[in-house]
Amino acid sequence: MSSPRVVSERVVVFLIGAVQFVNILDFVMVMPLGPDFAAGLGIATSHIGTIGAAYTAAGCVAGVAGSYFLDRFDRRKALAVAMLGLVVATAAGGFATGLTSLLVARALAGLFGGPATSLSMSIIADLIPAERRGRAMGAVMGAFSVASVLGIPLALKVSGWAGWRMPFFAVAGLGLLLAAGAIFYLPPLRGHLERQRGPIVPVRALFTRTDVLLSYALTTLLNVAGFIIIPNISGYVQHNMGYPREELELIYFVGGLVSFVTLRVAGKAVDALGSFRVGTVGSLLFIGTLYISFIHLPAGVPLVAVFACFFLSNGVRNVAYSTLTSRVPEQSIRARFMSFQSAVQHLGAAAGAFLSSQMLTDLPGGQLGGMREVVFVSMALTLLAPVMFFLVERRVLARDQVAATPLAAVPVPVGGGTPRP
Repeated sequence: MSSPRVVSERVVVFLIGAVQFVNILDFVMVMPLGPDFAAGLGIATSHIGTIGAAYTAAGCVAGVAGSYFLDRFDRRKALAVAMLGLVVATAAGGFATGLTSLLVARALAGLFGGPATSLSMSIIADLIPAERRGRAMGAVMGAFSVASVLGIPLALKVSGWAGWRMPFFAVAGLGLLLAAGAIFYLPPLRGHLERQRGPIVPVRALFTRTDVLLSYALTTLLNVAGFIIIPNISGYVQHNMGYPREELELIYFVGGLVSFVTLRVAGKAVDALGSFRVGTVGSLLFIGTLYISFIHLPAGVPLVAVFACFFLSNGVRNVAYSTLTSRVPEQSIRARFMSFQSAVQHLGAAAGAFLSSQMLTDLPGGQLGGMREVVFVSMALTLLAPVMFFLVERRVLARDQVAATPLAAVPVPVGGGTPRP
């Protein structure tokens, strides 16, 4: 009988990062491309948020459904199915003929992309020890940076050269190659199955735990605050700020470079200082960046530098919360927890994107009206983030401290008997 394949932590992080690159690029490129396909399909610019919401809402549904069965399968096989579905759905987006068909294609992508994310995070949490997990999470989340540095600018260039459909086809082809490579090299991932004893923990049991509920509340808060802004950046800088379309990719290129460095530094900082401190710093930076970007842009400050700060602050708080929430579940229920986490994440993103589409209006000349009010909502929500970071981290640390307490340390009454709790 052959021994199980041994893969180093570095290789695991690289493989999962490659899969996440495709998964993230499939999602994030749609928003910068929004003005392009809106013009090609006759869609109002203010509806771009609705298209983003279709993906995230479907991801939410998939996350809830996946929580009932993902922990029952080898994580590698489940990831293969999710990625193949994502590839097919992404290609379908390139064949869209109007708003309805594009919404359906993006919803299908969300149905597979959501579980792919939760499975990827579960694999990292399963294979990387807690003391090094912050750095690993930062590296895997670096896929977002790579998608911004390389993927989004290239997608914008390809759209300009060959039309807005071509980026969808290119990402689908790349996804097929990278997913196949990752699935081939990853070992079987069944440790969570071998550790399960007795009946499977029911889904409703998750929602009786305070640490789980607080984690989901933090996830919702951050995603609503972020995605009420993110889908509208491309349209706003072009139509409201007069930024040239041919230079748009520079914003994402520079922002991605900043994120690439930031996520690694933030991951190490989380390991050393904790998620509460790092997440608080990221939240305050995010609020300041929103004010400078959308409320009061100082004269002479390059727009590229401002949005580089946006990517920086968003990356810092995301590493902090992803690392913290990965510590909440035990391994036997991790995919189930992460699947619900993905559902909550997508629900928050969908709520933010949909809310922005309701608050914004299309003004004469293509400008977006109501952006100031949208920004204030995001800032107000982000102010609550440090409180949520503190509450979740306190719960996790208290539980870990109890688990680490030796049995011999429990006091036993003189003369025997049963110790008091």
